Parts: sequence; structure tokens; C-alpha cells
Amino acid sequence: MPADAELPMTKRTDRTPIRWLVLALAAASLCLGALAPVHMAQAQEQRYQRRSILDFFLGRRYLDDSPQAPDVPQPKRQQRKRPPSQKAIVNTRTAPPLRAPVQEEPVVQKLGGAKKILIVGDFLASGLGDGLTAAFETSPGVVVEARGNVSSGLVRDDYYNWPEQLPKMIDELKPAMVVVMIGANDRQQMMTDTAKEKFRTDSWFTEYRRRVLSFGKEVTDRKIPLLWVGLPAFESDQMTADAVQMNQLYRNQVEGIGGEFVDIWDGFVDENSNFIVTGSDVNGQQVRLRTADGINLTQAGRRKLAFYVEKPARRLLGTQASPDLVRLDSSNLPGLGLPANPVEHTVPISLSDPNLDGGAELLGARPPPMALTRSPRDLLVEQGEMTPAPPGRVDDYRLPAAKTPAEVSVK
Repeated sequence: MPADAELPMTKRTDRTPIRWLVLALAAASLCLGALAPVHMAQAQEQRYQRRSILDFFLGRRYLDDSPQAPDVPQPKRQQRKRPPSQKAIVNTRTAPPLRAPVQEEPVVQKLGGAKKILIVGDFLASGLGDGLTAAFETSPGVVVEARGNVSSGLVRDDYYNWPEQLPKMIDELKPAMVVVMIGANDRQQMMTDTAKEKFRTDSWFTEYRRRVLSFGKEVTDRKIPLLWVGLPAFESDQMTADAVQMNQLYRNQVEGIGGEFVDIWDGFVDENSNFIVTGSDVNGQQVRLRTADGINLTQAGRRKLAFYVEKPARRLLGTQASPDLVRLDSSNLPGLGLPANPVEHTVPISLSDPNLDGGAELLGARPPPMALTRSPRDLLVEQGEMTPAPPGRVDDYRLPAAKTPAEVSVK
């Protein structure tokens, strides 16, 4: 057998202890890995995965490859706080618009002796009361008392008896003026003592005319100014035609007893006298005047209705309806600048001896002194002579004097 045949056998016998050592170390590592906490292994695996991903994108290795304990708290990143004086930027596209604070107008206190305007009638009279209240809101000398009944009228006195209620209101309030607006609910059958009168018949209008006249006399017989407001146009053509006829009846009866009829027709129709829903308000702006039913008035319509009544009401009330009316007492009288003791600052002057210019006679007691020469006025008026104009003036028409031979020779 050759000598070199045992060399491989010798090498195998020499490597055997190394293999057993490697196997022992691997088994020990497995045991230690099995005993390690599960969460630590997961943390290390996640850390190495993150590091490998960063190495892939950044192309570098971290200096410290030793795993960190997962229970060691990591420093948190501090957020930068905004100074309290610095204001946040508001997105104007999404933020609601800023509105200026609404300043409430001061309420005008009514005077104790303010004159009262009593408003009676149906639902239109109640709307008129709202409009007149706004019209005289700044007048301390006027108080508006609206006593309208929505479904009332002069036909159904069994529902609400206006001839019976009106005298009680007048005795209670003692108004300086009574405003009546009624009739929108009166387009119906009327019950009398003898029969039932159908609407639009001659007998119906005869009885209705009598009731209007009697109702108006309840006011004028007490020497109280009466304003009777007419009906407006309505969306229904038949109601509008009835309103025209009833307004003519109101005008004739009220003016016959000393009252005043207020015509509001033109404010709620167009140039062709047709019913309108939208029209000009008291400021000339286009607004909605009537509601969807074509009968009632909106708030702007009520204010426009009061605009027609406001003018005659202010004329009858006079200065009492002025918004500048204030209570005059010792607290708001203007300062006159009078001395505290007027006797010390007053020296009487005798009319017989004024002692102002050293004379003892008043002006005009002596005739004026006689002038020895005539004045330019006397020469012009009496003799027609004018004083010659100064030489060189534009009205000096005199010819220059002829020069003497001596003056000519000198030249």
C-alpha cells in the first residue's frame, strides 16, 4: 500500500472533533433562541428588515449593528408650539364670512301725554297697525293702538258687533284719531231684522250703506278725526270688482259726515290697474307686497299701506307727530347767559335827559340846519344841471381848450 494512501484517512480523523464542535454550538444557539422572548425576536427581525430596506434605497450600512433592547424608551419628537400672539391663517374659501356686529337702535320712549291713534277693522286693519307702529316708532308724541279683529266686518254683527265695541274702545283709550279699514270680509249674505239680504243686491247695498254711515258717526259725533282706508286690489277679478264698488260707497258716506277717505288703490296695482304681487316699497325698491293667497299683505306691503295713512295722520296731529319732539323741563333748557343779579348790571336811562351826547333833547327835536349852497342833487332835480365830470374821465365830453400863440411858439 503506498505511503500516501493513509493521508486522507488522517485528515478525516482530524476534522471529526471540529464537526462535533460546530454541531454543539449550533445546538446551543438553538436552545438560546428558543429561550429568548418572542417579542425581542420580533423586534430584532423588524429592525433588521427596516435596516435592509433603508440599505436598499440609500445604499449604506448603519454603523451600529447591535440590536437595541425593545424596552428602552426612544426619545419622542417634540412638536413646535405656535406662539400665543401668532394668529392662525383662515382659509377664506371655506371659512364663513365675517359679519359686523349689529347695533341695536335705541328705543324711543313715549311721552306721558302722547296722542293715541286707534285702528279698528279686520285683518287688513291689523296689518295696517303693524305698519303705522313702525312709521311712528321714532315719534315720542304718538302711540298706535291696533284693535283689529281678523274675521270681523260690518255684515256679521252676530260674530263681532263693531257698533257696540267701538264706543267702549273710544271711552277707554280717548284717541286723538280713529282709523278704520274694514270690508274685506263683508262679501257675504247679510242678516237684517226682517230678511236675509243676498250680496250684490240693491237691498244689500242699501243696508250696508246705512251701517257704514252709522259706524262712521260713532267717531265724528265725538269730534274725533276719522280716516277711512279703502280696500286694495285682490288677485281674484271678482273680489277686485267688488272692492272698487265698495270703495266708492265708503268715500261717499265718510266724506258726507266730515271724515277723510284714504285711497290706497294705486299702491297695489300696475299702470293698467291690474293686481300685482311685487312692486315698489316705501324706499322705491322692488319687493313682494302680497302673500301667496293674493289677499293678505307682506311686511313690506303693510309698511306701504301705512305710508298712505301716515301723511294725513301727521297733518292732523301736527307737531305732536314730529320725531324731534322732546320733553321740555328745567334739565334741557338752553343757557341764556343772564346775570345772576340783573339789578347790579342795569342802569336806568331817563327818556327826558339821556345824557349820551351832552344834549337835553332827543333826536329829531330840532330842525336840520339850513344849507347856504345848493347840493348836486338839488341842481339836478330842480334845474337839470349836472356837475361837470372831472377832466380825463370817460364821461368828460368837453372839447380841449385852444392853445395860445405863446404855447404854439414854445413847441
